Amino acid sequence: MPVQWHALALGLLASIIAPFGGFFASGFKRAFNIKDFGDSIPGHGGITDRMDCQMVMAVFAYIYHQSFIAPQNFSVEIILDQIIRNLAYEEQKYLYERLGEIFHERPLTQSSQLACL
Repeated sequence: MPVQWHALALGLLASIIAPFGGFFASGFKRAFNIKDFGDSIPGHGGITDRMDCQMVMAVFAYIYHQSFIAPQNFSVEIILDQIIRNLAYEEQKYLYERLGEIFHERPLTQSSQLACL
């Protein structure tokens, strides 16, 4: 089942990537001569030290979800709008001219016209 493959992938990510959260937090604490992060939430001691791995893993789990699980419903119109928005006027003009050349060199066939509909 797909959910089992996703669980396996997230488990592998957790075992490989999550420890780097602890390494990062340890380096941060050493750089600022802090024993633990207990002062960030008064009265909780070093409980926030236990969250180092979860913070890093949460970022990677979100990226994994957006990349492989969440449906990607991008239409040609959305993709072209993104391209045009990020191009300068001269680049837009070049793209327009180049697409015109491509379509004049290669006329549309009946099967490609049906696929566009």
